[in-house]
Amino acid sequence: MPGPESRPASGAPGGITCSPVAADVIELAARRERTQVLKALAARRGLPLPALGWIAAARTTLVLGVRPERWLLLSAPALPGVALSSWRSACAACAAAIELSSALSALHLAGPAVPDVLARACRLDLHPSAFVPGSTAATSMAQVHVVLAALPGGWLLLTPSSTARHFSEWLATTAAPFGFVSAAAVTLASLCGESTQ
Repeated sequence: MPGPESRPASGAPGGITCSPVAADVIELAARRERTQVLKALAARRGLPLPALGWIAAARTTLVLGVRPERWLLLSAPALPGVALSSWRSACAACAAAIELSSALSALHLAGPAVPDVLARACRLDLHPSAFVPGSTAATSMAQVHVVLAALPGGWLLLTPSSTARHFSEWLATTAAPFGFVSAAAVTLASLCGESTQ
């Protein structure tokens, strides 16, 4: 978890609030030439699978298109294995469902200085005209793999759980001049509502 609260330096623009996000994470990987079948199945379940580089939201689930013919589904935490079992049985003929809940840690960042802080280590152009709300991409930051998703009211970051402490410490240190605050956890439902505004 990121470090203690810090105050913005004199003249620093805005601040940054960092909140953990509890979520079940399932990756759906379409089998060869079965992408349209998987998309139809997901649509029947009320989940549109977005194009590469985009986010879709439905009820309490965010869907991130960060790899070709693969999607990350983030849903509210359930009993262990429930989300995976549901998807695994439904899409066995058209996709592999992979449980990543323990493998990834999720953070929500809010505040006007977030793009400036992320740009210090990100190879992507995070200017709002290039990385608009609803965009998502995988990249490296602070020598760690990160999935970024731009939401209307902030940023969702997914990073490997094994390096989450390192990344959180880097984030707290880098954001300190802008005013960094560790906040209480946010729900996935609030982020889904945010992404559909």
